Amino acid sequence: MALDVLILMGSDSDADVMSAAGAALNEFGLTWEMTVASAHRSPARVLRLIEDAHTRGVKVFIVGAGAAAHLAGVVAAHTPRPVVGVPIDSSALKGMDALLSTVQMPPGVPVATVAIGKPGATNAGILAAQMIALGNAGVAGKVTAYKAGLEAKVEAAAARLAGRK
Repeated sequence: MALDVLILMGSDSDADVMSAAGAALNEFGLTWEMTVASAHRSPARVLRLIEDAHTRGVKVFIVGAGAAAHLAGVVAAHTPRPVVGVPIDSSALKGMDALLSTVQMPPGVPVATVAIGKPGATNAGILAAQMIALGNAGVAGKVTAYKAGLEAKVEAAAARLAGRK
């Protein structure tokens, strides 16, 4: 089975946050796997996972890490596929260190970076779906329907508020 998205995280303690990316991918019917790989503690594993992902047809990587947060950059350095980085709030700096480490990549090694924590992981899943939708009409239709659902929720909230007058 081809795999659409590979979710990597630096520690299993990040699984609760990163599961939000998987939940978002499920909404669009995308296939995904999630595993642990550390840029610092298991660099050979990271490289094996990237190489294996290429043979499995992975289209996008979603990568979460806290503190120094080098994992997304390492992945981006070793693949031509898009990498979405999710900064994890796992240090005394409340994720700001991870945000800056993830977003401040050198020219030529981009990492699309989303918000810190679970909201960012959700957006990473949605962003991955939007990327895949560029070449997949079925996923594009699901993304369009998702966006319409967001709009409908806002309209319903506005109508409820207007009804309180």
